[in-house]
Amino acid sequence: MPAVGDQTTASLAVPTHDVTTLATLTVTSPAGAVSTPVVTPVDNGATWTAPVTYTVAGLWRLSWTVTGTGAAVDHQVVSVAPVPSLLEDGRAYATTTDLANYLGTAPPVSAPRLLLRASELLDSDFLVAAVYDVDTDGMPTHPLVLKGFRDAVCAQVEFWGEVGEETDISGPLQGAQIGSVNLQFGAGSNRSGPSYYAPKLGRALRAIPSEHIRFVVTAGC
Repeated sequence: MPAVGDQTTASLAVPTHDVTTLATLTVTSPAGAVSTPVVTPVDNGATWTAPVTYTVAGLWRLSWTVTGTGAAVDHQVVSVAPVPSLLEDGRAYATTTDLANYLGTAPPVSAPRLLLRASELLDSDFLVAAVYDVDTDGMPTHPLVLKGFRDAVCAQVEFWGEVGEETDISGPLQGAQIGSVNLQFGAGSNRSGPSYYAPKLGRALRAIPSEHIRFVVTAGC
């Protein structure tokens, strides 16, 4: 999958061709901007190529039009990824280096987003009624509180890596049926409830000495 800024070579094979064959390419960006890059024949017209530079993330449409022998219209949809982010906008209690050290392995490419999301979960579900010293940016100032929050968000990201990010929406998979693909998520009368939080998250928060954080909403952890 290409990312923003990549230049790739689009190509189209035209098995039936001769000197009358001509191919053109129209490139449509996700915002609807249209461009027509220069197209070059290869192998006497058996293949046609054109350079395409992807400037924004999203779905791009490459529309080939062949006239003459082998006349046809071919549409290709290319999914373009954003440039991987090293930092996300927002307050995160751990860095990708912290996560790598916690996991003992290379963090996923999505680590910045996951750390931010885990930090938001910590703020909204556990720290609403917590009292601790903070700086002007709202970050804890005591190293033991910082460590507890850091370990908590790293634990949540590790948990998502094991069970999937949508566990806190759908609950765990409780049953599956091959015919008609019948999947059952979440809790039922004879099933346990969904796992919202990493067990290690709660342990990391409880490990913070009480003299440094006076109250933590446990949210059932």
